[in-house]
Amino acid sequence: MSGWTRHEGKAVALDRESIDTDQLIPARFMSTPRSEGYGPFLLHDLRFDAEGTPVETFPLNRVSEATVLITRRNFGSGSSREAAVYALVDFGIRAVIAPSFGDIFASNAVNNGLLPAQVDAGVVDALIAEVPDTGTPARINLADGTARIGGRSITFEIDPIWREKLINGWDDIDLTHRHADAIATDRADRARRSPWAFPSGEGHQTTA
Repeated sequence: MSGWTRHEGKAVALDRESIDTDQLIPARFMSTPRSEGYGPFLLHDLRFDAEGTPVETFPLNRVSEATVLITRRNFGSGSSREAAVYALVDFGIRAVIAPSFGDIFASNAVNNGLLPAQVDAGVVDALIAEVPDTGTPARINLADGTARIGGRSITFEIDPIWREKLINGWDDIDLTHRHADAIATDRADRARRSPWAFPSGEGHQTTA
């Protein structure tokens, strides 16, 4: 996964609270191989009617090239399905701006290069009121936690470790690998002190 520091694209507003992971990608689509892309399934039951016809008034149908999503609180609540993030990323969304996120969703988002940018509810109110149906230009700077959406400059909150992961394109395993030398040193020290704690023979081999 490639990291990023700055992003320029188009923002669209989705004026809904508590969009959960089952709405982001209904379970019936999750048997599709990821290699085929999950973008077409994003918010499927909101973007399409019962006959499969696109709902013309739905924001992501009006602005199909959107890369920044502005929405309301509790985005990504519900189940822990990582496919919800896949659907957003495969659709082309690089950042979601909201007052709050489901905890597991936000963690999954960062591990897949998607920014969960947390802002005050009042900021979202203003953005939703200002962003036109056709979308608006958006510029995001991860390094200093700022964004410009249309004519409004905002700041957003993100955990410093999450910022580091996004900028470097790291997931949790990559973050752990950063400490590989220290882990190897600690393991060797433990093997010397407590060889009985390792699989048969492993501790003795380490101390040889």
